[in-house]
Amino acid sequence: MKKTCIYFIMMTLVLLLTASGSFAQGISSSSYKAGDMVEVTGKIAPGQDLYVAIAQTDMFAPKDTDGAFEIKRFEKDSKKAGFALDTKIPPLYYMITNVPEKFGKVDKKRFGGPSVLLKKGQGIYSTTMFYLKKKLGDVDATARGMLGPIKSDDQWNFFRYANEGSYGINTIVKEGNRKGKVVIFSRSIIGDESNGNYWDKGTSIKLDKATGEFTASFKSFRHTPPDTKFDVYVNGAKIGDYNVEKNGFWLSKAYRYMNPLWIVIGAILVGTYFSMIGAAGGMLMAAFQVLVVNTMGPVGINAANVLKPSNIALTLFSPLGSFYRYAVVEKRVAWPVGLSFGVGIFIGSIWLGKYVSAILPMKAYKEWLAILVVIMGIKTLMEMTPKAMNKRKNIKAMTQKFNKEVAAAKAEGRSAQMGSIEPVKTGLTDYRFKFWGEEFTINPLLFAFLGIFIGIVSRSFGIGGGFLLVPAMTTLAALPMYVAVPISLIGTCFSSIGSFIGYLMAGYLPDMTLAIAIIIGGFAGGMLGSRAQKMFSEMTLKVVLAVTLFFLFFRFFKIEIWI
Repeated sequence: MKKTCIYFIMMTLVLLLTASGSFAQGISSSSYKAGDMVEVTGKIAPGQDLYVAIAQTDMFAPKDTDGAFEIKRFEKDSKKAGFALDTKIPPLYYMITNVPEKFGKVDKKRFGGPSVLLKKGQGIYSTTMFYLKKKLGDVDATARGMLGPIKSDDQWNFFRYANEGSYGINTIVKEGNRKGKVVIFSRSIIGDESNGNYWDKGTSIKLDKATGEFTASFKSFRHTPPDTKFDVYVNGAKIGDYNVEKNGFWLSKAYRYMNPLWIVIGAILVGTYFSMIGAAGGMLMAAFQVLVVNTMGPVGINAANVLKPSNIALTLFSPLGSFYRYAVVEKRVAWPVGLSFGVGIFIGSIWLGKYVSAILPMKAYKEWLAILVVIMGIKTLMEMTPKAMNKRKNIKAMTQKFNKEVAAAKAEGRSAQMGSIEPVKTGLTDYRFKFWGEEFTINPLLFAFLGIFIGIVSRSFGIGGGFLLVPAMTTLAALPMYVAVPISLIGTCFSSIGSFIGYLMAGYLPDMTLAIAIIIGGFAGGMLGSRAQKMFSEMTLKVVLAVTLFFLFFRFFKIEIWI
């Protein structure tokens, strides 16, 4: 009787384990560092497919966000995507399986190029991505029960939105599959890397269907936040959990591990370039944050709303690093123009910017801006032709005098002396001054209105606006680069202050470590740039400006050659 009871208990356990598809499983460690390989081994019922779900324990729902802009976006998107504001999913989730086709399919993906001219699904580049099935009900019935914490239709819809939509990846998931420098979709359903898919890289699945023995491993996300706990499910049954520990210096709001020294170095380079030509500092720092730092932001906050306030640190402090030399030592700041422009840009950045950016679709807005940028780039190049230089005799004469001074300074072994601005007439609409003995005229009021427009752009993108102002001053006002750059730096200071106040009012703060590193590097770069500028001719500075404008054109249109 006793033996019969023991036999009955053992058979019952075997049946239960077989029914759940689970036998003995284990996780190779209870703790890993971010970026380590995570390995799960064990045995499932012979003949079954393998489903290892690894889900972040702390779940996220749209209502959990503290972002004012994100709340409005989620309210709008949730109705279209089919989830509620209290629907919860794990921000980091991985389904490691030998049958990924049961959850979706691999299909073509086109991206890049001007969206305003292309239909949905078109683009100049082509790749592949893994598309999740549109409805949970479309998932194979067996596979549907293996998803761990994802169980309802709402959760599947939210999961799909977070992992396939660009806004979801930038706001919720924070880990994306990149093709070149562009995030295509998030890593979620992954198989063995022998499949050849770029999203399966670093994943290994060894399954003996005859015995049910398996080993599954994958490379954990390098930027998993410190002390993040994950639950592990094998074929629908939870088998344990593990913790991801810190792996480097953690930027809490940027949501990345990075040594701040690299950020300082990057900011020095950008700040030097910015202070020399008075343009594109914000754009180049934004590109540095996107491509090198990969600034993302906490779960629930869109990456842009951390990147932009942090970015403003450079457009504010880099000009301060160079401004002392331009204003006090060399006295080549046209104050009436700089201050009128600054007032206009302040109004545009702190007040009007938030309304305009809410009305205009950002993607189209950026691309129309690209068209304006490339027109200015072409115009800048045209100004360097002999015909154009002959029409602007004052700039030609000034350039010749400066070149003679540079040649004399080189022969005498000394530093070249920059000319100073000598006011001739000061008026609201008529300001005249001499520079290197040549007279120039400009309308300060016109630049106040131009500043309002640039302020709107600055607030929208988290930049200084110099990339629009400098070519406008050299083309519309016919000012030399040596005068246009200091004026531009005044404007970027005003735009930066206005934009930063605007973000604070909306409740968004920068990553303080990131911002401080940018401030240090930007200030140092500003001092270097102001000294380096006089080493280059007017012609060289305009070529550099034109190249920068064309770079921004390619960046705005997402047609960079490195993709």
